Amino acid sequence: MPGPVAVNATAAALLGLLHDGAMTGGQLVATAGEQFGSFFSVTRSQVYRELPVLAEAGLLRLGKQGPRASQQYVITAAGKRAFKAWLISGSGSDALRSPLVLRVLHAGTLTAKQRAELIRTARLDYAARLDAARAAARGETDPYRRAVADFAVAHTRAMVKLLDSIPTE
Repeated sequence: MPGPVAVNATAAALLGLLHDGAMTGGQLVATAGEQFGSFFSVTRSQVYRELPVLAEAGLLRLGKQGPRASQQYVITAAGKRAFKAWLISGSGSDALRSPLVLRVLHAGTLTAKQRAELIRTARLDYAARLDAARAAARGETDPYRRAVADFAVAHTRAMVKLLDSIPTE
């Protein structure tokens, strides 16, 4: 019997979400944003590109068809094995991928007014994110999920600190 199919991090994220039950692509996008959007982004296009590949590999099967032709996906036993293999592999280093940090890096090419607006709107966004991350962390009882929630708070605080370190003009 062959071993589990190797999956990438995006596929693993979807398989992990499907452990909780069948979901449509739209539900996966929304749930991914809620559960781990602060540290791992999954775009709608990535989800809809990945789902047929996972189904073709036998890691998902089609579930019930919903309204407006939405299609549920259900994780299979092979999908659970592939997800577990990905979890225990532990290989690969993390890379920060932040469009905001990239914008800040190149903010010198903007006008003073454009830079000020970039920083102002980012501060507002990250203040709201920090409130949400703190609320999520407070409500988490599972120690692993709590550790991730605490990380989301710390990461968001770091982004606020970055923005606060930028002098106003």
